[in-house]
Amino acid sequence: MKIEDYAAFEPKFDLFAYFQGNTRGWGVFQDRSGALKRQFVVDINGTISPDGELVMTEDFVWNDGEKSQRVWRIRKQDAHRYSGRAADVVGEAKGVAYGNALNWQYDLNLPVDGKVWQVSFDDWMYLQPDGVLLNRAQMSKFGFTLGEVTIAFQKK
Repeated sequence: MKIEDYAAFEPKFDLFAYFQGNTRGWGVFQDRSGALKRQFVVDINGTISPDGELVMTEDFVWNDGEKSQRVWRIRKQDAHRYSGRAADVVGEAKGVAYGNALNWQYDLNLPVDGKVWQVSFDDWMYLQPDGVLLNRAQMSKFGFTLGEVTIAFQKK
């Protein structure tokens, strides 16, 4: 898929405007065979820092009781490109947005059974009418698909 193919799609997705304030997401992780492995709810609080970054604090509650947090710091590079950092992101996340779509690509240090795996994410977001944001991310390691994360977001 080419992100530019979404240029005419509506409603237009503005990452900074959408995630300012409070947003909630409901998500699932499925392994490469499609089996549901975990579910979660994520509450996000987004603010704009004095230097113009979108700071997104994500608080996750997993169906097994685990709680975790990720704090993103995102910068707008130009009309279509974003860069982002978080403590468990390796290097810098790169994002490109056109129309109602945003594609993030990044590597993440993911704890798995007492070890840390570096996995790659190909993350697609699509803004829908009524403020619903659909997110589908494919996780891979060494080019092999490990699974998919699907999230539906809505503003609180």
